[in-house]
Amino acid sequence: MRIRIVGAGAMGRGIAQWAASAGHTVELCDVRAEAVADAVAFVRSMLDRAVAKGRMTAADAESAVERLVPLDDPWAAGPGVELVIEAVREDLATKTEVFGRLEQALPDSAVFATNTSSLSVTRIAAALKDPTRLAGLHFFNPVPLMRIVEVVPGAATRPEIPPLLASLVEGCGHRAVTVADTPGFLINHAGRGLVTEALALLEENVGEPADIDRIAREVLGLRMGPFELMDLTGLDVTAAVIDSIWEGFRYEDRLRPSFLTPNRVAAGLHGRKTGRGWYAYGPEAAGPAPEPPVAGNADRPVHVFAPDPAREADAAVLREALASAGAAVESGDRPSGAAVVLVPVWGTPVSSAVAAHGLPAGRAFGVDPLPAAGRRRVLAVTPAAEAGAARDARAVLARAADGEEPFAVSVVRDTAGSVAQRLLASIVSVAASIAERALAAPADIDVAVTTGLGYPVGPLAWGDRVGAVRMLELHRALHASTGDPRHRPTRWVTERAALGLALTDPGTSPEDVLGAP
Repeated sequence: MRIRIVGAGAMGRGIAQWAASAGHTVELCDVRAEAVADAVAFVRSMLDRAVAKGRMTAADAESAVERLVPLDDPWAAGPGVELVIEAVREDLATKTEVFGRLEQALPDSAVFATNTSSLSVTRIAAALKDPTRLAGLHFFNPVPLMRIVEVVPGAATRPEIPPLLASLVEGCGHRAVTVADTPGFLINHAGRGLVTEALALLEENVGEPADIDRIAREVLGLRMGPFELMDLTGLDVTAAVIDSIWEGFRYEDRLRPSFLTPNRVAAGLHGRKTGRGWYAYGPEAAGPAPEPPVAGNADRPVHVFAPDPAREADAAVLREALASAGAAVESGDRPSGAAVVLVPVWGTPVSSAVAAHGLPAGRAFGVDPLPAAGRRRVLAVTPAAEAGAARDARAVLARAADGEEPFAVSVVRDTAGSVAQRLLASIVSVAASIAERALAAPADIDVAVTTGLGYPVGPLAWGDRVGAVRMLELHRALHASTGDPRHRPTRWVTERAALGLALTDPGTSPEDVLGAP
């Protein structure tokens, strides 16, 4: 295929490298001639690096460079061009002007694709004489390494174009997911579940950014915590995406932004690129403060209390783990006067269990029963807690069986569901809302998130690991405990829990019934 790429910046040159390496002839152009020369030199250097690392042969690299065709004029006639990929700056007026001029220069048979990350594909196409020829083709930076592309049909896009673009993407070695033309498309939309809930936890003073990041990494198994991720992406970029998606979905509570971000953006606390964000960067930056060492009495008696029958299984798992580590685990229904009381919570605060069951407020603490991806447990402390008892509870939780490393124990403020549960509930909930609106297929949601965001498992498959019934219980408990509509259960989770279906199961639709047998 002969492909013209308009825009030779970071995205354009990455797309050019990707397409040329896959065997396509690539016309690369820009309104700035020097940008094209720089892009060709950059692609050559990247291919040379690939050869040096043994990822491709010198002959293949040279052939790819030969397939790069620098153009002086982006609007030059191109009778053989079959596809145009636009990668200019993220501005509606600029993009519509580019496509308007290309429409005059290129044959009607050429398909147009915009690499927009945040603009409406339909609005870009609407400026064309033939809006049916344009779709979105959203790449992620760096293009050769981020092996996922969103194919986005506009409202008027011809039905044969999205499958054609998906086939091209797959043929070049990347995964293609077809998604609706909605704010944030799929990956940026799905990613709001993590960062918006992390910001909400910080708003509520549940934990510091370093606390939340440690729990995200070592309990949920994420590669980066949400605050580390915001610093890497740039808080200015993250905040703009959060706001645009929230506004685009007409102020959906599940996507609600935080009041914390505008002032930080105004102050230039954008993250790595400015030297300071949620963390400090640079050669003299100290980094996050280390956690205080465990200093309590690990031999203090401990009572694990199940606040309701549904939590008894969680309590039994914790009792067994602590007993195998040599902790003095009490039996019986009520704690002794000396014991610290650990309460596995699921969508509720430990303070509710204290009030409902008459537990000793100074010695009762919440524990997250989610199985940790690493060796970290989470202790939730209420305002009524005795500091000494909390230190002893932390020491008890840190105990490990012989031959094992002790657990790290995060100490956070008591909240409904604790930190990891709220992050996971939000990740699953936002993905489920995407599925129930049919903005993308369940399988595509999980593929896109694992590939594009690096999550250890797709959000819907993650929910299935917990179980649809238990996820629904978590969402309902969070909603009831907080009264916040951001936690309300989705129809997707509610139906699948009731019907015994997996969250990843698309189920039967009216179209399946009305279609051909």
